Amino acid sequence: MAMLWKFMRVAKYSKTALSPKGKVRGVTTHSRHSSSKSVPSDFAASAPCSNTVELLGKSYPQDDFSNVTEKILSKVGKNLHNRKHHPLWLIKEQVKDHFYKHYLGRRGTPLFSVYDGLSPVVTVQQNFDSLLIPQNHASRRKEDNYYLNRDHMLRAHTSAHQWDLIHSGLDAFLAVGDVYRRDTIDNTHYPVFHQMEGVRLFSCHELFSSVKDGEGLQLFEQGHRTAHKQECHTMEAVRLVEFNLKQVLTKLMTHIFGDGLQVRWVDCYFPFTHPSFEMEINFQGEWMEVLGCGVMEQQLVNSAGAQDKIGWAFGLGLERLAMILYDIPDIRLFWSEDERFLKQFIGPHIWQKIKFQ
Repeated sequence: MAMLWKFMRVAKYSKTALSPKGKVRGVTTHSRHSSSKSVPSDFAASAPCSNTVELLGKSYPQDDFSNVTEKILSKVGKNLHNRKHHPLWLIKEQVKDHFYKHYLGRRGTPLFSVYDGLSPVVTVQQNFDSLLIPQNHASRRKEDNYYLNRDHMLRAHTSAHQWDLIHSGLDAFLAVGDVYRRDTIDNTHYPVFHQMEGVRLFSCHELFSSVKDGEGLQLFEQGHRTAHKQECHTMEAVRLVEFNLKQVLTKLMTHIFGDGLQVRWVDCYFPFTHPSFEMEINFQGEWMEVLGCGVMEQQLVNSAGAQDKIGWAFGLGLERLAMILYDIPDIRLFWSEDERFLKQFIGPHIWQKIKFQ
């Protein structure tokens, strides 16, 4: 989500179609328990024939929108984020561990579900329409996505699963997976990368239960959209959701990067949240952007069947965090099968201090 959130902000202001290539320490600025098992890599895909693409056991007819390549198809099903001791797996497990331990439901079980085996093949409706992305938005271009045909594509962000998971009745979840964006390959860009999506919804009682004399407070009103709130949200509700979002993400990044971490928030624009923010951290003396987030657009929440709730969402890139935390200089290294690279990340626990050599 973070990558497409960044793209959305860039496209809003009519800059380049992809994230700007300003580097920070060599890295471009740019959800109850685990779900179904990952697709084995040897079952991922066959080379496209003249009129169909065979992928993950299904056949997709090609048309004038089909542009997925054989090389990209070979990456589907690798699921680096689920490969034990891989650096992307380590980051995923650290985030999971933090959420499992710090956010519990009424029965003492983890509040957040985690889904790390969802299919990367999604519909255009899931990837764009469900997120309120306009039909003419630059992020839909063939030049920037991998389409199987006009109706199906390789997901460009894990946000593509937001609507379905909310519609299934979930209020708190993390979704993790490989995502695909057409890009020029260099040390900080690769057409396949990995994201984690987080969503949390609140009922009126959940949001205001800890507020003194909060019985009369409401989530919704008929008002006006401002820079700080949506027209249907009360200011009290937005302030609490925003506070909770920033508190959750600050605790997460502090847990990953260490106590005393400096954090700052930058106001942004995204089609699926308002207000929206990017989180920046000061790590080893340098400020760097690590994720995008915001209060979910109520139209999205309503359409998924949660009309009586308000929520937040965030998206982060696993490669982004791993490159910063482990000082990995080249994004292509994540695809290495070289034991000299991989063995460096084998340790007794997921929180072991590691620095790439």
